[in-house]
Amino acid sequence: MGKTQASIEQYCRQEAETASLAQKLAASLSQYLQKPRTHLNIALEGDLGAGKTTFARYLIQGMGHEGKVKSPTYTLCEPYPLQLNDQEITAYHFDLYRMKDPLEWQEAGFGEYFDAPGFCLIEWPEKAEGTLPPFDMLIQLSAGAEENERHILIEAKAANGMNVLQALNNGQK
Repeated sequence: MGKTQASIEQYCRQEAETASLAQKLAASLSQYLQKPRTHLNIALEGDLGAGKTTFARYLIQGMGHEGKVKSPTYTLCEPYPLQLNDQEITAYHFDLYRMKDPLEWQEAGFGEYFDAPGFCLIEWPEKAEGTLPPFDMLIQLSAGAEENERHILIEAKAANGMNVLQALNNGQK
C-alpha cells in the first residue's frame, strides 16, 4: 500500500476505492482528534476535476456527518460540526479556487478556524500561499485515463500528520 510511514500512495480504479481510502483516513483522523483541543491542517491539491471535493465529501461523511457535503467554491468555507465520542469538533472545508488575493481568507475572518478543535481541509491552498498556517498533511489527487480513476498521495508534513498516517498504515495491515 504505502512506501513509508511518512506517505501513502494509492491508485484507485473506481470511485468506491477512493471512498474507501477517504473513509480509512477518516477513521485514523477520528482516533487522533479525540485528544482534547487537537487541530490538524490538511491541504488538498490537484487539478480541476481531480476529485478533491469528492475525497473531502467521503472524508467528512466518514467522520460521522450525515448530511450533504457541498463544494464551498462560492462560500470559501463550509463548517461541519462532528461528534467524536463525548467531544464536539468541527471540520472546516475550504475551497480557495475563486480567490484573487492570498489575504482574502484572512480578511473573511477564517484565521480563527485554524486553532479550533477539529481540522481544516483546504482545496487550492496555493491560492493563499504564504498566508496559511503550516500543514500537517498534504493529499494530492490526479485524475487517471478513465473517468473515476485517481492517483492519491497522502503525505505527512508534521508530527501530527505522521501520527495520523501511522494509525492509517497500522489499520491497513
